[in-house]
Amino acid sequence: MTPRSILVVTDFSELGGHALARAALLGAEHRAALQLVYVAQPGEVPPPDVAVRLSHHALQLRQRHQIAVQAVSRVDCTVADIARAAAAHDLVVWGTAPQRGLRAWWGTHPALQLLRACQRPVVVVRNAADQTYQSLLVAVDLSQASHRLVELGLAHHPRARVELFHAISTANEGKLRYAEVSERAIQIYREQCRRHAQDRMFTLTDSYDARRNRLSSSIGRGDPARQVLVAQQSAGADLIVVGRHPASPWVDWFFESVAQRILREARTDVLVAPHGFQAASRGTAVKRLATDLPVRRVKAGAPRPPSHPNPAALWGGA
Repeated sequence: MTPRSILVVTDFSELGGHALARAALLGAEHRAALQLVYVAQPGEVPPPDVAVRLSHHALQLRQRHQIAVQAVSRVDCTVADIARAAAAHDLVVWGTAPQRGLRAWWGTHPALQLLRACQRPVVVVRNAADQTYQSLLVAVDLSQASHRLVELGLAHHPRARVELFHAISTANEGKLRYAEVSERAIQIYREQCRRHAQDRMFTLTDSYDARRNRLSSSIGRGDPARQVLVAQQSAGADLIVVGRHPASPWVDWFFESVAQRILREARTDVLVAPHGFQAASRGTAVKRLATDLPVRRVKAGAPRPPSHPNPAALWGGA
């Protein structure tokens, strides 16, 4: 899951500059190659010197960080253009501001549109990149997909402190009250959900025993997106890592996902990973490793994480 190739999307704005700086830090940390592409904001006319400015940024980043940087001379204007370019990369870094007003409620965030079109993780940059990420908050729903999400955060940011956070939704408690279930029964149900979440969280963190010195966990209760934002502020995390389950545009419009709400409201950087995301380098890496295999082969593999029903994950992921 370590990125070897990063696509950097900029519009030459302040946030676009933050995206360039953040991608350069990631590239230097993982010795990954960068490709810079310009995308125009809706309704804006691209400047006539796009190619020159991109080449200038590429030269600066190449000299400053000693990494491979390539500038794309064409001007990409749609998410579909970015998705086609992202298919050849492991990670996309994009500097965009939180959406506000009617556009936030009636439109889908460009990063989520990209996740539908291309199965690549996207880092949405909101802040200046003065140093590598020091603290991560990984929002988990305690399903099988949570393991890949945690591994993605650990692989991309091996030196950062990582806190796993899960929010127990209270939506079912309202249904129980509507059905006139006794308060005592609701309290018992709430305690069962809490214990189950604690057990699953312990299982998840225990699977990363070698990294326990910088891995912690916490559990909240209430609206998942709001609780994630509160936990991020409390922990002072530089980056929120959240998963994105597949959904149609109509579902996103009627039922806003957790990832979409976090992107809309978060003031910090957000890494959104689509369900079943893939790395563009995987095929190349497999071929490279296959040529180096010794004559003697043994079967090996990581143990499968436990699979159990999870009534505590009532919000169904991001």
